[in-house]
Amino acid sequence: MSNENPPRAVYRFGTWTLTPDREPDAEPITYAMQCAVCEERSDPVEDLTAAQTWTFRHAGRNPSHHTYREVITRPWRAWMA
Repeated sequence: MSNENPPRAVYRFGTWTLTPDREPDAEPITYAMQCAVCEERSDPVEDLTAAQTWTFRHAGRNPSHHTYREVITRPWRAWMA
């Protein structure tokens, strides 16, 4: 039997802040378009117009697919104030 003290935990309480990551090394914001009919999706790109262009190609190949979703990936940062 050991006489050692059990490990202790240290807790730090504070207020967290969350904001879009605009640091120079932040991941880029990317956009993709997804067909709401068949779930097919464009590749994520940094240019929204390029993502939207995908919908025209997809609709041209699938004339009954009229509904799409915009998928945005935006990096965020959290820190304790």
